[in-house]
Amino acid sequence: MKAYDVIVVGGGPAGLMAAIAARETGARVALVEKGHKPGRKLGISGGGRCNVTNAKPLPELMDNIPGNPRFLYSALSQFSNHDIIDFFENLGIRLKEEDRGRVFPVTDQAATVVKAIVDKVYTSGVDVMLDTPVARLLANDGKITGVRLTRGQTLETSAVVISTGGCSVPKTGSTGDAYPWVQALGHTIVDPYPTEVPLTSNEPFIVDRKLQGLSLRGVDVTVWNEKDKRLTTENGDLLFTHLGLSGPAALRCSHYVSTAKRKNPGTKLRATIDVLPNVTRDELSHQLFSAREEHPRRSLANALEQWVPERLASYVLNKTNVNGSTQLTHVSKSDSDAISGCIKACPVVITGTLPLEQATVTGGGVSVKEVDPKSMQSKLCQGLFFAGEVLDVHAHTGGYNITVAFSTGRLAGRSAAMQAMDGDRVVNNS
Repeated sequence: MKAYDVIVVGGGPAGLMAAIAARETGARVALVEKGHKPGRKLGISGGGRCNVTNAKPLPELMDNIPGNPRFLYSALSQFSNHDIIDFFENLGIRLKEEDRGRVFPVTDQAATVVKAIVDKVYTSGVDVMLDTPVARLLANDGKITGVRLTRGQTLETSAVVISTGGCSVPKTGSTGDAYPWVQALGHTIVDPYPTEVPLTSNEPFIVDRKLQGLSLRGVDVTVWNEKDKRLTTENGDLLFTHLGLSGPAALRCSHYVSTAKRKNPGTKLRATIDVLPNVTRDELSHQLFSAREEHPRRSLANALEQWVPERLASYVLNKTNVNGSTQLTHVSKSDSDAISGCIKACPVVITGTLPLEQATVTGGGVSVKEVDPKSMQSKLCQGLFFAGEVLDVHAHTGGYNITVAFSTGRLAGRSAAMQAMDGDRVVNNS
């Protein structure tokens, strides 16, 4: 079969960008995808709107990458979030920035982005092979020599970019296929685990669904271990479900919950929810206590709805053992302190997270200790490169993960092409 300078395995965002970068560098490139169309995960990202990147400055961007951020510094420095914006705008995609730096296409349609980048792959001259599963990688004397397909054919090459993703959202084709391939070449796989996934709880009010469907905006969620050590505090919207906590704030906490549970499965975790993070506990307590001067006959339950939703107010009153029918004039200072304390640190036992197949992002993957961050090339096998979620790197939702995918894909594709073509020149000149 035809030989290529670079073969990119996996047609997600990292693979598409790697293929484009390798082709623009001058390499003969094949993109091998086991599914019937590329860009499937890209097509459902951002709630179907495709959050192509996040416009925050690099230091803030790095703060939103809990999974090995230092490893990504070189890739993000060479192809940043602003470079990603320029890339898509040069493809004719008009973009807009929304809250928290999230960047979307003006059309609010992921299909707009998918079509543009897939078209770019084809018009660049990349050979795209769909419905083409890979069986294994071929190497000799520590150097890549090709790719063996499941149907028996061999694609010869001196450089392979692995961009097959992790294990999350398996319906898009991310099923951990590459892990055994690279293990066979000596690489370590950090056991995959769920991140950016809802948290679970066995609290009675969760099990009884008393707050199911209740949404809170702009809260702070803090996760604590059994030694009362704070693991993280994340700000964002929160949703109570019949299994626990969801919404952006909970998803951002999931990395720390998963990590704590992996280190010690029996560890006991809890979360506290600050419903009003812009008001101090003393200020809230004073507001509650002084409200009785304006409305002395109003019931406490009715008055609390000024600060929190009705169902949450009922939960707070039950948690603090304060009678909601009590008129404000009869509310004691200790009761107002207890109520304000619960609103500022509403406690929830956390038992873990939903499983990996229900996660948005995979933690774990190819150990970054065995990959050169300046090129994305394996330290163990020459000509083997990695990009995206197959690596043990991950970020929060909000355009950060896709930024990592595009950035590492660009670097891996260019690096693979340059090495392969330099090798060709050495051979041709010898």
